[in-house]
Amino acid sequence: MRLSMQARREIIWEAAEGYNKLSKKEKMVRLDSVVAVTGYNRDYASRLLSLQGKSIYLKSGSGRSYRLVADVRKVKKRPRRKKKYDEEVLKILKKIWVIMDFPCGKRLAPCMSWLVPKLEAFGEIEIGLCEVREKLLSISASTIDRLLKGEKRRVELKKRKSTKPGSLLKNQISIRTFADWDDAKVGFMEMDLVAHEGGNPSGEYAFTLTLTDVCSGWTENRAVKNRAQKWTFEAIGIIRQKLPFSLKGLDSDNDNVFINEHLFHYCEKNEITFTRSRVENKNDGCYVEQKNWSVVRRTVGYARHDTEEEVEILNEIYEVLRLYVNLFQPMAKLMRKERHGAKVKKTYDTPKTPFMRLLASPEVSEDVKVQLQQSFDELNPAALKREINRLLRKLERAYLKKKAGVEQCEKELVLT
Repeated sequence: MRLSMQARREIIWEAAEGYNKLSKKEKMVRLDSVVAVTGYNRDYASRLLSLQGKSIYLKSGSGRSYRLVADVRKVKKRPRRKKKYDEEVLKILKKIWVIMDFPCGKRLAPCMSWLVPKLEAFGEIEIGLCEVREKLLSISASTIDRLLKGEKRRVELKKRKSTKPGSLLKNQISIRTFADWDDAKVGFMEMDLVAHEGGNPSGEYAFTLTLTDVCSGWTENRAVKNRAQKWTFEAIGIIRQKLPFSLKGLDSDNDNVFINEHLFHYCEKNEITFTRSRVENKNDGCYVEQKNWSVVRRTVGYARHDTEEEVEILNEIYEVLRLYVNLFQPMAKLMRKERHGAKVKKTYDTPKTPFMRLLASPEVSEDVKVQLQQSFDELNPAALKREINRLLRKLERAYLKKKAGVEQCEKELVLT
């Protein structure tokens, strides 16, 4: 029968009494009995018996000193360091994390300096003690991730592809790779379509057109009822009117929705640089591809939307989402990559919102900057988040209503 740790400690304590005063043969006899009973290694048992009742100071491999008390029964547990970030801090941090749409610590930490006072001013959070406020303002990215570790839930969904190759017109459109964006200026945007087919690519269904500015990360979305070039072109015009900067360039994949004479001549007429990515190379559109996930998929999901009502609700969502994402959602930009053998070290800048990047850009007019700053000061990110959630519930009701109607029609067809 295996002895408990406490029972072994008692045996060692009793056997150690007078052990150091015994002769060599007597020590061997007592040591044999201890090893037989406890199952300890002989050297380990001999050391325990020799050191019992003594205090020894040792050093770890890192050079840190610690005290070893041979009498294991009298070892006191080292008092744990008092938590710096208590439940009050964690409670407010969780609320801020939810309002900001669950960002990682590296994105959230740089925003705390302006986010905490802003949420306090709008009455979204109440901080009673100055200590709590100071802790929130000085909290590090790694501490945020550690405190919120138990709250994080990640859902990975399969990606679906619905892009169709374009026409021979693509031979007249210049190819641009991801590396060509190194010196990009404000106004050069990547565009892509996100399908809302819900796993059933048959028939017609809605799409979301996404345009992302490479330099600032400013993102605009517009829902269209199908892949027709007419609706996509119309959506580009609507988005262009909403941009806080002039549109200088458009870059797309090789989808025939974009590679067409209509859009090609439109860009020529308006002096907009029109480029395309390499065939079957999604990394060329990496800026808009990441927004397809972080903005569109994380917000509206993968359900099938194919009615006029759903398209209208999607555009209502995007009207609010554009303010929430561009004014209050920080993003980090890759500065450089260094390869060391098989490893690649990536260096990112300090996360900033697209709004902040536009303010720092000399290419954006002062009038536009004043308007953006006014919108930032007036808007409450928590209120925007609640409005987005309300519209998402509205979209869900429309989807369930449509689904129930389809099931009823199928049931009636079976009965007839």
